[in-house]
Formats: sequence, structure tokens, C-alpha cells
Amino acid sequence: MSSLSAINLWEYEQLAKEHLSQMAFDYYSSGAWDEVTLRDNLAAFTRVKLRPKMLVDVSEVNLTTKILGQSLQLPLLIAPMAFQCLAHSEGEIATALAAADSGVGMVLSTLATKSLEAVATVANGLQWFQLYIHKDQGLTRALVERAYKAGYKALCLTVDAPILGKRERDHQNEFTLPPGLYPANLTDISGLDIPQAPGESGLLTYFAQQINPAVTWPDLQWLQSLSPLPLVVKGILRADDAVRAVEYGAQAIVVSNHGGRQLDGAIASLDALPEIIAAVDGKAEVLLDGGIRRGTDILKALAYGAKAVLLGRPVLWGLSVAGQIGVSHIISLLQDELNVAMALSGCATITDIDSSLVSIIGDHRGSI
Repeated sequence: MSSLSAINLWEYEQLAKEHLSQMAFDYYSSGAWDEVTLRDNLAAFTRVKLRPKMLVDVSEVNLTTKILGQSLQLPLLIAPMAFQCLAHSEGEIATALAAADSGVGMVLSTLATKSLEAVATVANGLQWFQLYIHKDQGLTRALVERAYKAGYKALCLTVDAPILGKRERDHQNEFTLPPGLYPANLTDISGLDIPQAPGESGLLTYFAQQINPAVTWPDLQWLQSLSPLPLVVKGILRADDAVRAVEYGAQAIVVSNHGGRQLDGAIASLDALPEIIAAVDGKAEVLLDGGIRRGTDILKALAYGAKAVLLGRPVLWGLSVAGQIGVSHIISLLQDELNVAMALSGCATITDIDSSLVSIIGDHRGSI
């Protein structure tokens, strides 16, 4: 099967296994411990059923929307994902080109294998920089200043990784980057090449050395003092944390459990979304990350109140199979599916999507 003959994201995942080493595929696909949350992110969408509206004029369906004032051709951003050159030699450059051509957003990882400046030269539209707060405040400041200078439109602070979750497939593979690949934004950090202990993940070694586990809510104020960029907080699963994020200046919140890669047993992102939408009460834009595989998944997230969704692993499958073309095809497949799902649900525009479209079957909460 050629890449462009794949008819959905699931087929791309199977194709990716033929293009990636076992270590790379496991790194991208695995979750923490027993991978319960990883699986539940997907299962959550199957628990939610659609209640379509009939006899609505859907002769023209418009998928466009805005996030933090920036236009998107569909309510989709590419999630921040590390080490994309493991999938393809052009890595984040290819992903950014596909995002720009497709009119979707992209969030670049701190742990990218292409520099934030290099990616910015090919990106346009909604381009955010994902950040971890490091123990070295000077390094964090420098990353923020570089992102602002390069033209990124927001800082996306990941808050669910004070330490790295235990990903047993990485442990078994003793995951580390192959020769020639490195975190391009962090080349001036000493200690990145310290040999890992036998049986340890190289990524775990990096986090233990560099990421600050003592970050608390007041640190968000310090972070915002470094640039005028709006703050997006990624990794929220509780209503009270969502309220705090808004109180400390977040203009957008990403409901996320890190793709099931941090705390195993954490609530599925979609299940956490309704209470966070209610708690935020329009004071910030809310996005959903985790488990998106179909256009109907996007529709369900939007019906719950999300402004847009973030797409992770399937982008890597497309990238590994066919580089920029593969990523563009992944986005196109979802765009077509969302178009059909909206038309069949009686929604001609994104603003027509509301909570009346969804019900939870077999759950005590019933309709929302």
C-alpha cells in the first residue's frame, strides 16, 4: 500500500511500522506504565454518541475558525512532539511546511530536532512554541526571547511533566537519539551527552538533569514577564487548575494528559473537557489534545466546547511514511472527514456545533 492510498489515520499507523525502527516507533507510540490512559484517550470518543440535526442547509460547509485571533482553515493544530527527525530527515521542517500549506496551526517542541529559527522561516499563520521551564532560568529566558524574535505567536507551557512518566517500552529499548540527532534548540547545554545508566532512557536522563520540578503557579507570572507573547497552558485535567491558569494569565488552556505518556490512570482528555469548559466560563479559549483519529472526534470535542484540537501521533505516522506529503495527507483526511461529519450532523459552520449534538451512552451523566 502506498502512503497516499491510505484512506484513514489507522492505515498510516500500520504503514509507519514499516518505515520506523522499533525504538523510534515505540518511542512515538508508547504510553506510561500499563498504557491505560493511552487507550482510554481513544476509547473516550467511542463512548460519546452524536445526535444529528436534520433538514439543515449544508450545501456549503465552512470549517474555518480563529484561535487567539488567528485564522485556521479547520480547528486543528499539530501538537508539540519531540525528535521528529527520528521519523524523517526533514523532521519539524516538513511538518511546519505541511501545516502552513494546509492552513492549520503548529506547536513546536522545545525538544525539536530542527531549531526554532529554522522552523519559523518556513512557517506562517498560527505558530506557537512549546516550553518547559528549566532549572537554568537563563536558558528558559533565552528560549522565550528566541521564540519571540523568530515570530512565534504564543508560548505553550507544558505543566504536566515536572518529571518524566515511566514509559516501559523506552526503558526496555534504552531509548536514546541516534548519532547525528540532537535537541537543536538546546545545543548549548552542557551534559546532554552524558552516558545514560544501563537500562535507562536517554530522555529520562535529560529530564532529571534539566527540567525544574519545583515550578508552581507564581512562576507563570515570571514567564510572562519575559515577553509579550500570550501564554497557553498545556496539561490541565482539573477544573480548579483551569481556573488557576486563567487567574495567572493564561489566554488559552490545552486539556491534555500528554498523550497518556505521563501519569497512567489519569482521566481521558475528552472526559475532563466538559468540567473545564464550565469552570473557565469563556475567560480563556480551551483546546483538546489526545485521541483524535477521526473527523467525528474533532466534532465531538467541539460540541463539548473546545475551540480546536491538537493532533499528535498520526502526524508522525504521515511524516515517517512520506515526509511533508504524508503530513499534508493526514490533515486532508481529517479535513474531509470533519466536512462530512458536520454536514451529516446539520452543521454548516463551526459556530453551529453545540452540546446538543452529543450524548454519553452508558454513563450516569447522560446528555450534557
